[in-house]
Amino acid sequence: MSRTVLAFRHLAFEDLGLLEPLLRERGYSRFDTRDAGVDVLDDAAVDAADLLVVLGGPIGAEDEALYPFLTDELRAIERRLASGRPLLGICLGAQLMARALGARVKPMPHRRKEIGFAPLALTEAGQASPLAALPAGLPVLHWHGDQFDLPAGLPSLASTPMCPHQAFMAGPKALALQFHLEADPRRIEQWLVGHAGELAQAGVDLTELRRDAALHGPALAAGLAAVLDAWQV
Repeated sequence: MSRTVLAFRHLAFEDLGLLEPLLRERGYSRFDTRDAGVDVLDDAAVDAADLLVVLGGPIGAEDEALYPFLTDELRAIERRLASGRPLLGICLGAQLMARALGARVKPMPHRRKEIGFAPLALTEAGQASPLAALPAGLPVLHWHGDQFDLPAGLPSLASTPMCPHQAFMAGPKALALQFHLEADPRRIEQWLVGHAGELAQAGVDLTELRRDAALHGPALAAGLAAVLDAWQV
């Protein structure tokens, strides 16, 4: 029986990336991408999808006054969380999951941005989560200026020195990741061009980003595969 992945996308290049081929290998054969602000985000097909993935983007999770489509996204996420069916939130998607569970999303301290490759420190809860399948010390891609508070009763799974809450789970089938395991390092130039203004403002070294993407790419793809196997969705 074919299984469907439905993704909410906010930028063309911030797509499923490494996720799509790995999900195909794990039995998902139909993929439906909905572009936020253009496509319908709150219909029966969203609820029927076997896996909902809410991807990243450069807007704020609490900015529905500026981006009204966020209201529809939040409704869809709330229903998915209530159903207990598989849900993956990445960066903005994780922040929207936190909001749907009653938590706040706010700028990083001093409005700093966490952009670049750096390892995670798993908490005790993280060691018992699918993230434990990541190779110890593997640098993952961080790219955010906001951070989520933890929803009530849910433990943090991982942290970095800049950001205390990098992941949480709301039940066994709902995984929220502040960082980007899905980003294909072979396509890093799309991210560098698409976020050129943000990178310049933050003073990020593009040469270092390119180098780290090439250096850690193969291990990141293998790490994502291991996390998917441990998550078992």
